[in-house]
Amino acid sequence: MQPPITIAGNTIQPGTRKSIELPIPSFYTHTSASMPVHIIHGRKPGPCLLVCAAIHGDEINGVEIIRRVLAHKTINNVKGTLITIPIVNVFGFVSQSRYLPDRRDLNRSFPGSKKGSMASRLANILMEEVVEHCSHIIDLHTGAVARENLPQIRACLVDDTETEALARAFGVPVIINTELRDGSLREAAREKNIPFLLYEAGEALRFDEVAIRAGVRGILGVMHHLGMRTKARKKKGYETVISQSTQWIRSPKSGILRSISPLGTLVKKGDLLAYVGDPLGEVETKVMSSIFGIVIGKTNLPLVHEGDAIYHIARYPEAEEVSNYIESYHDELDPLNDEIADKNNSLA
Repeated sequence: MQPPITIAGNTIQPGTRKSIELPIPSFYTHTSASMPVHIIHGRKPGPCLLVCAAIHGDEINGVEIIRRVLAHKTINNVKGTLITIPIVNVFGFVSQSRYLPDRRDLNRSFPGSKKGSMASRLANILMEEVVEHCSHIIDLHTGAVARENLPQIRACLVDDTETEALARAFGVPVIINTELRDGSLREAAREKNIPFLLYEAGEALRFDEVAIRAGVRGILGVMHHLGMRTKARKKKGYETVISQSTQWIRSPKSGILRSISPLGTLVKKGDLLAYVGDPLGEVETKVMSSIFGIVIGKTNLPLVHEGDAIYHIARYPEAEEVSNYIESYHDELDPLNDEIADKNNSLA
């Protein structure tokens, strides 16, 4: 049996689960504030996995992902420890903002300090009270407001076979090898040699059912890979091709954007992505892909200025294979297919 774990003065015994409130600076109204944390501490020793969301307060898909993971029927029997924080940036979440009240980005403030800005203090609390216990981390994100991302894993995979194995265990079709960003939780975890996955999917301030289901499945897949839980049933596996670089396609003109290519589309150099036209419809400019790859992000706002980023494309040497995987993966997770299956079963 593994020993108890203590977080913020709260001791959780092996074989139990507990919700705690991690104290953080109060609102200026003197209303107290806290970061919600739920810990499932298994009887048997094993990895300590942190799953956190809403470091950017308006990126709310991860909140629902964590809720569903905690409600999963197998989650009480974990080996090791699962720590979940559905809302890291409580202040941004309350105000439906990416940022903290002082407009700082929490995910550019790690590892933080006890005497710095609010962002720095929050980062320090998370590092000292939670990250110090962890052996692995999954951080859940979405695109920005009016910007949507295809479900994808971003990780620094250079000379890191363990992180690559975790990324493949998550099971999404798109894995991107990305550099670390200064001040990010991912960089701070790397300094401590903690394998770290960043999951991107959906859009800020929106629930995306496919993205949520993909996140839940991915977290459970990683837990299975780590030996924290048994896998319910065998699913068809795919050998995901890792993208080594991405590129933004920017608007050549200001105007009204009419998108042609949805997320997950396989595009070749010279393929048509969208049109940008004037309000009267008299002039339209084509937006063409400058590379071969998969559309992994796009703006949902049809009003663009010249130079705005409108399409994000991941470079792939075998993009057709990845495109086929994306299509079948989306079909598995699409809730509309649940309704079709239920209807067919009722008619059988």
